[in-house]
Amino acid sequence: MMYTLSRRLAAEGLGTAFLLATVVGSGIMASRLAGGNQALALLGNTLPTGSVLVVLILIFGPISGAHFNPAVSLVFALRGELKWKHALMYLPAQIAGAIAGVYAAHYMFAEPLLQVSAKLRDGSAQAFSEFIATFGLIATILGTQRFRADMIPAAVGLYITAAYWFTASTSFANPAVTIARSLSNSFSGIAPSSAPAFIVAQFVGALAAATFFKWLLTPDTHPGA
Repeated sequence: MMYTLSRRLAAEGLGTAFLLATVVGSGIMASRLAGGNQALALLGNTLPTGSVLVVLILIFGPISGAHFNPAVSLVFALRGELKWKHALMYLPAQIAGAIAGVYAAHYMFAEPLLQVSAKLRDGSAQAFSEFIATFGLIATILGTQRFRADMIPAAVGLYITAAYWFTASTSFANPAVTIARSLSNSFSGIAPSSAPAFIVAQFVGALAAATFFKWLLTPDTHPGA
């Protein structure tokens, strides 16, 4: 079933808004309840994020593909599975939705609506973490799409849950998420000065994964070779 572009853009915007409302809202709730225990706060931030991704992909996947992520849209455009003109329209919908989700989280928790994060996430290790996080996300999507497409929602949710903990950056893996989280001076925030390195690393990681998996998933025409 095909959906109009306006419905697909609405799905991308609303889905990304709910994703960021969950990321930032659960971060605020977790930091308030964890009593200063950073590991517990991170766990309280991780589990809702991974869980809501499963739900959002199940809801919006049949409509727009449930990208919620400019890097994912770029990969699908490169693969010819999304028209470039549509990919370019997905991007502002994703960013606008992400920012709206941050503002919704602030309002729900009676925080100042307009904020700028002061949380520095600088250094080559952090940027490399985002390269790895985004490479792994694209690998999860493409590999699962090829072999078990019905498992994409669970696979993405589980991957992000794990990547929160095995990457030093806590796996943003998404340029729209990075931009929006720079507008929240909360547990989940990132200083605007740290965001550009994250965004570059995310796009590079996505392109590297797309290139590698295009080779890896191409069937061998000479199996005995």
